[in-house]
Amino acid sequence: MPLIASTNSSEPAEVALTKTLLITRRAACALTSTLFLPMSLASRVGAQQPPIRIGLISTFSGGFSSANQVYHATIKAFQKLHGNTAGGRSFEFIYRDDTGLAPETARRLAQELIIGEHVDFLVGFTFSPNAAAVSELSTQSKVPVLITNASTTNLMAKAPYMARFSYTQGQLTTALASWALKNKIKSVYNVFLDFSTGHEAKDLFTNAFTAGGGKIVGEVGFPLSTLDFTTYVQRVHDAQPEAVFAFLATAGRGFLKAFRDAGLNRSGIRVLGTGDLVAEDLLPSIGEYADGVITAMNYSYAHNSSLNRAVIAAVMAADPTTPPFSFSAAALWDVLTAIYRVVDVQKGSLDPDKTMALLKGIAFESPRGPIRIDPDTRDIVQNIYIRRTQLQNGNWTSVEIDTFPMVKDPIER
Repeated sequence: MPLIASTNSSEPAEVALTKTLLITRRAACALTSTLFLPMSLASRVGAQQPPIRIGLISTFSGGFSSANQVYHATIKAFQKLHGNTAGGRSFEFIYRDDTGLAPETARRLAQELIIGEHVDFLVGFTFSPNAAAVSELSTQSKVPVLITNASTTNLMAKAPYMARFSYTQGQLTTALASWALKNKIKSVYNVFLDFSTGHEAKDLFTNAFTAGGGKIVGEVGFPLSTLDFTTYVQRVHDAQPEAVFAFLATAGRGFLKAFRDAGLNRSGIRVLGTGDLVAEDLLPSIGEYADGVITAMNYSYAHNSSLNRAVIAAVMAADPTTPPFSFSAAALWDVLTAIYRVVDVQKGSLDPDKTMALLKGIAFESPRGPIRIDPDTRDIVQNIYIRRTQLQNGNWTSVEIDTFPMVKDPIER
């Protein structure tokens, strides 16, 4: 019997190669589990299972460099509280930096982790195009992918081994539009990053806001590499809206500084945005430029729960120099909670189909509040908080001022 099985000749060459390499990997693992072991050790090999290997692919460079430190501290804190074993097996983490919006890089890294490192889970993904790029690999290899940041709607429709623990743009933007309308904001100018998720966020906010009677008076998109926002702020000034809707990710500081330097914060124009505009790990560098910004997000550092306070304390104890615990770190905490649970239930003998079945409908208390994975969509159901950024106890933080409880992704599939 050949070690490498035949593949469908009609398949693309890359898919066929991936299948072949995966089959080779499994065969090699089976052989190396018994070869070259002393007889006394080989007789006990069944009781000595290897560690659960978790490949963590995310953006750890450029404007996202703080994420690397926060993720390390979060994992260290989680294992300090919960140990390094579940179901009789320990855990090993392998970090990879996808460098930014780079789908081909993310796909290559995922393939290396699946085939070369034999990971049991892939975790992370800052950008939705990067997550989408690994969906086929996940399906072919049956390696579960648990998302901690990527937020595009329908990301997992054709990826049965994916589950999202972050949020969707629809959850954030529809809540934010509802809050704006409730607070008598009637006109908005959209500013957004010019890539797929930015366009989706802008469109979803626009649809919800105009459906409620609001008016969009203009919009402008700009590249992720933008450093000078003077021209864009001038367009906002000329349109004279009551508020700006901003999807900016790590470009938030540059835009908010230009907005404040132009005096628009004193003109009565309010800034509304998704929570990554003032992410907790970036707020120390944004500072007073974020004063009064209103955002919709699934987490606040100031969330008033005993669990959130305990987790923040544990992360700070793990690394006192780490940037503030953020929404993506909260999602990572919840991913670890879910992984430990499914490994425990399976007593360490992982089956990917059983893993996904256990993840569907899983529910527990998170540092952000109650969460649940929708069993039909594998998307997260959670509270969405409207937050105001302000100085509190000497630190800039985003304080919850309204809550939309247990929000599903509102976009029809």
